[in-house]
Amino acid sequence: MSSYMSNQIIVGNLGRDPEMRYTPSGKPVTDFSVAVNRQYTGANGQTVKDVVWFKVSTWGKQAETCNTFLKKGAKVLVEGRLDYDPKTGGPKTWEGQDGTYHTGFGLVAQVVRFLSPKGEVAAHAEPGESGEWNAAPADDIPF
Repeated sequence: MSSYMSNQIIVGNLGRDPEMRYTPSGKPVTDFSVAVNRQYTGANGQTVKDVVWFKVSTWGKQAETCNTFLKKGAKVLVEGRLDYDPKTGGPKTWEGQDGTYHTGFGLVAQVVRFLSPKGEVAAHAEPGESGEWNAAPADDIPF
């Protein structure tokens, strides 16, 4: 893996409310999961809906702002560096509380743009006809 990796940009919807914590030195960190949706027609002519989840981490003032204003279902654009497993160069893996192993993609955000109109966030919704993902049941979020 090269020492330089360009930023990644994703657009999607929060799968649950953000969670904020503080480092031992007092720096705020907010994490949230973003569902990125795509829809296409498969070889058999059937519509295929695919969702990829990203765990996004924000730091400092941006972490406080995201924690205050973002809610489950909000549409966001996130630009940041890919957070990968330095041992493998691939996605991070971890063991859940139930003992099962998970793999996920992460971004350390440099820019978070709020795309949902102020006060307009769907609580629970399925992908619409346009293929946009509004929200997902919390049980479907892998992290």
